[in-house]
Amino acid sequence: MTLEDRINEALKEAMKARDEAAKRGLREIKAQILLAKTDGSGTEINEEREIQILQKMAKQRRDSLTIFVEQNRNDLAKKEQEELDVIEKFLPKQLNAEELTVILQGIIAEVGASSPKDMGKVMGAATKQLAGKADGRLVSEVVKQLLK
Repeated sequence: MTLEDRINEALKEAMKARDEAAKRGLREIKAQILLAKTDGSGTEINEEREIQILQKMAKQRRDSLTIFVEQNRNDLAKKEQEELDVIEKFLPKQLNAEELTVILQGIIAEVGASSPKDMGKVMGAATKQLAGKADGRLVSEVVKQLLK
């Protein structure tokens, strides 16, 4: 089942349950993905790209949530938190540092990397294999340490 199928299924369930917060969050997700598909760039939107869109949306919600909490705007903070909860349901489980290290060691061996000069090869393979399961900065830091 694709991410889009899972979102559509969740939207149907939210409509049956009359869950306004879930409907609002799911419709926003669908709108952002549709916007990316129809931006005219001709770029194919695969599941990896959909996950990147969700990660960006989650970051925006977290940033807004922080601001609303600082301003004591609890009404807006509640809506942002509800939408963030919906978005996070569709994001892949994030790997911890130990799991990430093991996977990256495998990727390094697979691409035959042996020095920091090979970082580009490793990062390219890691991006495809990890698809949203780890923060890019953390991946980069771990790869640098492993290739020392």
